[in-house]
Amino acid sequence: MSLTSPTDEQPSDSRLHGDLHWVFARLKQGLATAETPVVREHGMSLWGYTVLMAIVDTPARSQLALAQAVSVDKSKLVLVLDELEAAALVRRRPDPADRRARIVEATAAGRSALDAARKDIEAIEGNLLDDLDPPSRDLLRTVLRRLAGAPVARIEDGRQADNACVPPPS
Repeated sequence: MSLTSPTDEQPSDSRLHGDLHWVFARLKQGLATAETPVVREHGMSLWGYTVLMAIVDTPARSQLALAQAVSVDKSKLVLVLDELEAAALVRRRPDPADRRARIVEATAAGRSALDAARKDIEAIEGNLLDDLDPPSRDLLRTVLRRLAGAPVARIEDGRQADNACVPPPS
């Protein structure tokens, strides 16, 4: 199936199924349902997984920069980092250039847990995208990455989201 093929399961003229918010919310719900138990097996929550990925991708990042990179409120990030630190997946240390700031680093155990979790998540994502041909999968990922950048920032218009990208209460 290519990206441009309509599905038999959802009528193309349905306002609900044509609404981007609903489509993305449904995808997020489905992925969270499938991925939550998988990342828990590796000692983290979905937010912990996301934050740990960002830490590994850009080591020696401050908590503020990390919050901005993963689009989460600073106070919520502290809860996620507490969880990851308690599981010995990350460590926080004072920034030598600014003692008020904290640098967050992945531990060896954190890198190992992330690699194992990522492998399991890739299998779930592959299963989700199984009905698409390889060029459509690549195109979908490219388009979604592009939309998650400047276009979404443009429609946010500088407003802080009050309900998006916030981890659930523990």
